[in-house]
Amino acid sequence: MTHLGAKGKLMAVIGDEDTCTGFLLGGIGELDKHRRPNFLVVDKTTSVSEIEEAFNKFVGRGDIAIILIGQNIAEEIRHILDAYKEPIPAILEIPSKDHPYDSSKDSILRRAKGMFSAEDFR
Repeated sequence: MTHLGAKGKLMAVIGDEDTCTGFLLGGIGELDKHRRPNFLVVDKTTSVSEIEEAFNKFVGRGDIAIILIGQNIAEEIRHILDAYKEPIPAILEIPSKDHPYDSSKDSILRRAKGMFSAEDFR
């Protein structure tokens, strides 16, 4: 398995304060050469356009390989996630403290399931 840091690739996080804090304490926090962070803390005052803007900036950055997004936040920009087709950066929807993960809402997982049939796993 290749370590993301080996090639200078980062993870980005779009999540609530607890989620972002946990990942930042885990060491994923980074500022690029333009002093842009690789995370967005979303709270009740964060607009959908701010979430969309952060997602589009993270997707456009060449130094980000994975974007983690709280599933409840992903629901706010589902139209963008459904249209996103690129393999890198990979988009992973994650649960938060107050919102458990629901696989039926995960558009990336639904797309992946559509690539395989039950026969493939026998």
